[in-house]
Amino acid sequence: MSNTLINAQARLSNNSLVSHIDKVFIIAYKESTQQLEEVLTQEGFQCEVFRQENKPEFQNFSRSYLCLLNHCRAWKQAIQEDKPIIVIEADFVPVVDFCQLPLPFNPDQSDVGISWLYTCAPQMYNISSSGYVEGFSTSAVAYIVTPQAACCLIELAEEIREKVGETNYSTWDSSIDSFLRERKLKNYIPWRNYGEHGGLPNPEHSQNNLSKTHRADTLYGKLAFIPLYAVHQKPEKLKFLTVRLQARIKGLGRLATGRFLRPKLIKQSKTPIKLISFAVLRQFSLRL
Repeated sequence: MSNTLINAQARLSNNSLVSHIDKVFIIAYKESTQQLEEVLTQEGFQCEVFRQENKPEFQNFSRSYLCLLNHCRAWKQAIQEDKPIIVIEADFVPVVDFCQLPLPFNPDQSDVGISWLYTCAPQMYNISSSGYVEGFSTSAVAYIVTPQAACCLIELAEEIREKVGETNYSTWDSSIDSFLRERKLKNYIPWRNYGEHGGLPNPEHSQNNLSKTHRADTLYGKLAFIPLYAVHQKPEKLKFLTVRLQARIKGLGRLATGRFLRPKLIKQSKTPIKLISFAVLRQFSLRL
């Protein structure tokens, strides 16, 4: 299954992202979103930027909770829409022809929660006869959210506020999958990542014994522009290739150790060959 074939199928079946989604909500702090907006606008999307609010009562809030609040603002807007919305963080770098990539779920399905366009520590659960893959990811760098899922995620934000608190660090994005599945919604992961997480290391992650950074294990194609982590590095190209090589190796490691596709799931599946094929073939790419 090649990228060219998948893209051709998306166009022929009218199942590309831009055929079903009009708007992209960009979650930002203080960073510039001009380059990202220009790319997405040229791809045919309407962009709206949600910048982190600076209020006196937010002064002691953790960075993770402030990020959640910003996503929650996007979710509150998403429930007003009649179509799914793409939500991306400002340090996301889409691949070229992002708009023509296939929708990772059946557009006629009524129980879709979210579909990640960028995955971190992904796992696959099941694959449909049409090739759509139910799965898990942490991270909210880039995803599609349906209005009904957005309504549920607003509830998740309130639960985090009550149980964890505004000033404490939380891995709220790791709870999205289970929270939506408990509400009978299905979540999806893509064949390959629709872009890269270009952000710099997050000190709050390391302070809580988590990895400082995460990158896409496989990419659908060439990135539209150089990620922030490689900008102003000397040499820039070498930094980019080094980071991408590390991400590819990590992805292969997750596959080899059964963390992307759990051995128990293979044994229980009625279509184990289909699961294994998806998991293995997505890594068969010479692109870093």
